[in-house]
Amino acid sequence: QVQLVESGGGLVQAGGSLRLSCAASGHTFSNYAMAWFRQAPGKEREFVAGISWSGVSTFYSDSVKGRFTISRDNAKNTVYLQMNSLKLEDTAVYCCAAGPVFLGSGWLIGANGMEHWGKGTLVTVSS
Repeated sequence: QVQLVESGGGLVQAGGSLRLSCAASGHTFSNYAMAWFRQAPGKEREFVAGISWSGVSTFYSDSVKGRFTISRDNAKNTVYLQMNSLKLEDTAVYCCAAGPVFLGSGWLIGANGMEHWGKGTLVTVSS
């Protein structure tokens, strides 16, 4: 079993930056591909960014490409999401998730295959 705990959310003005962290425990973190998803009020959960177990491969949704960066530190059992140039529409609860396979574009069609989920951290972008 893998336990995931997100942190780093908060209130930020549009155009600002935040860095989210997701700390993992309970299993071999480096065995898992990791991804960030988000869910805005009244909307379905959507994929944001994913990274392979080695960190070599990454994949982003079009809505965040060029603004967000996913990374991981396997020595610290942590995955990060650096969010720059934040927009009002980035307001959501952000959750990290762990799964056995790096899916790339597969994450966009709901085939997320993620086995473990954190509870999320709220990001609110204000004007």
